[in-house]
Amino acid sequence: MRIPKLPAISQLAPSDNKNTIVVTARFFAVAIAILALYSQDLSMVFNDALHSEASFHILAVPFIFGYLLYRKRNMVSASIPLSSTSKNFFQKNFSTITGIVLCATAFLAYWFGSYTFLPLEYHMLTLPIFAAGLILILFNPQTLRQLFFPIAFLIFLTPPPIEILYTAGATLSDLSAVASNGLASILGLHSTLAGNYGSPIITLTRPDQTVMNFSIDVACSGIYSLIGFVIFAVFIAYITRGKKRNKFAILLMGIPLIIALNIIRITTILVIGYNYGDEIALQIFHTVGATVLMFMGTLLLLAITEKVFKKPKPPEPCKNCNNFAKSNPTGNFCIDCGKLLKYPKIKLGKSDLAKIVGVALIVVMFVSIQVPIFALTQGPAQVLIQTPAGVEQGNTLILPEISGYALSYVYRDTSFEQILQQDVALVYSYRANDTAKPTVWVAVEVASTISNLHRWETCLVNYPLSQGLQPSVKQFDLRDIQTQENPPIVARFFAFQDLRSNQSQVVLYWYGTAMFTVNGTSQLKNVKMSLVVYPQSLENLSEIENNLLPFAAAINDYWQPIKTWTPIALAISQNGLVFSIVTSVLLVVLMLYSAFLRRQDKLFLVKLYTKLSEQDKLVVDAVGKAEKAGNPTTSRVIEEFQKLSRSPYSEVWLSTKLKEAQTAGLIKQTLMNSDNDTPTIVWRSCVIVENFFFELFRI
Repeated sequence: MRIPKLPAISQLAPSDNKNTIVVTARFFAVAIAILALYSQDLSMVFNDALHSEASFHILAVPFIFGYLLYRKRNMVSASIPLSSTSKNFFQKNFSTITGIVLCATAFLAYWFGSYTFLPLEYHMLTLPIFAAGLILILFNPQTLRQLFFPIAFLIFLTPPPIEILYTAGATLSDLSAVASNGLASILGLHSTLAGNYGSPIITLTRPDQTVMNFSIDVACSGIYSLIGFVIFAVFIAYITRGKKRNKFAILLMGIPLIIALNIIRITTILVIGYNYGDEIALQIFHTVGATVLMFMGTLLLLAITEKVFKKPKPPEPCKNCNNFAKSNPTGNFCIDCGKLLKYPKIKLGKSDLAKIVGVALIVVMFVSIQVPIFALTQGPAQVLIQTPAGVEQGNTLILPEISGYALSYVYRDTSFEQILQQDVALVYSYRANDTAKPTVWVAVEVASTISNLHRWETCLVNYPLSQGLQPSVKQFDLRDIQTQENPPIVARFFAFQDLRSNQSQVVLYWYGTAMFTVNGTSQLKNVKMSLVVYPQSLENLSEIENNLLPFAAAINDYWQPIKTWTPIALAISQNGLVFSIVTSVLLVVLMLYSAFLRRQDKLFLVKLYTKLSEQDKLVVDAVGKAEKAGNPTTSRVIEEFQKLSRSPYSEVWLSTKLKEAQTAGLIKQTLMNSDNDTPTIVWRSCVIVENFFFELFRI
């Protein structure tokens, strides 16, 4: 039997050498728009990742993201020309409208984040949303569907919340300490575990009767390597071919694997310390850190995956692809296996150019009103100066004189600098001429990365809890307040009482960036400014707040803001939350309306189907049965039609009927992702009425 020549999918045509240029132009527009809006955020995120073990895993995200894009290149090239064939204006432009609303939601949430105490976290959470919106505007829903996982993977660029790190790290440190101590005892080491207060401590008694203590704190718990490992585990699960339950099993298997590796690491260090001393043990500890552990776990997971989950046998290569390409040079896909033989011709039409220009103009407008993540100021004076005696101390000229108060330099906390890897940590005091007023202490911390400037409440409340300790302070108030209108500076107000001394303390602190002269060159540094008072009681916190705000305003003014916000930027940021909620509701309404229209179209096709002749119904039924079988290629449709039809047919008749059914909208040809992201063309029945919620989320 000769296979009838069937119509090719309407949107596909032979490719030419212009495809690369067109695709590159569109993706270049998306990349430039993202980099223009998020350059400051990405720079700060990667700078922190280079200096902080807690976020070091972020450095791997761009490489994995690039590989995912490369892996999807064929599917993306095949999906770009696909567009809606609906004559309804809304359905035809649904992708562009939805993309605009998504980008607007991301932009408004971004600006709202700029008006908060944690702008970087808000900004990075909006990046995947903004990228998805751009894909919908410049491409189509099919392209977004193919790029959904790579775009969602960008969520790992968001710095992990320190509170979660401490909470999870505390649990892991307890588990690791108990397991490591048990293994050490089995190996014959004289070890004991103490964990009633603070981090668990494993005490070793060496053969020479010397005692060594190993504290298993958050850094030793394996939480940093676990976070990085999750990224690779998700990546491995995604690229592994096989059933979805196997992919999920890979994720579940990876977590205990990295915990077990960390326990082995700690036990190995204990053995080395027991036999060779603590100096060598500490060297091994720093050598085999979170990064090494993360990559070891990844390699092991790959090896285990190969052994436990056998690779599915690759499908046998289609024998008719080459023959079909030679005998039918105008065909774009093999009718036996559905493989796309010729990639579609991609055109850059007037509407595409208009979209690119529109995106560029809007991004330029956004960038023109964009402001620094934290208020950018010009450092008022040299931070450290030399006294006549040759001693280096803090310069009082970095803070303003305030009427009624005497400003003086108190001390430099060098031990605090070493622990948190800060450039300087200086303490000043404003002593009131009126002895009834409390002294206002000012702590100035300067560091290269924002991650080295820890939050007060994190150090005093969250960290002790992570170590199994009750905090030594009782929290009375914690909230964010605005200390300056333009540029807006949001500070955190933290009131607590020291349970050991019953001393009350109130802190008002905020972050900023400033230009400092270091070794004759101007360098941009991160600054944390803290105002501290010790009131007699915490009964009237509003009065204390009102007393501290003038100090904050005076310091902010004295540090000379380099860039203020425009009125439109202030208006957007102040109302960003409300606006973003409105656009989110609008997005839901658009999706509901689109789902309603699609369902109405399906109901109309069902009525049309009932009016068809029996032979015409068999054509549609054959497509539906082939679709249920899981591989509705043209050959499978023909086989199903043969089973349903008991009378002879001509190839010309079947070709005509398929074309008629496709024109009427009863069936359609669509793009399917086969093994290894190979694009194939298959048939779909449009008569089946989908679940309403399925229609809602099927972009």
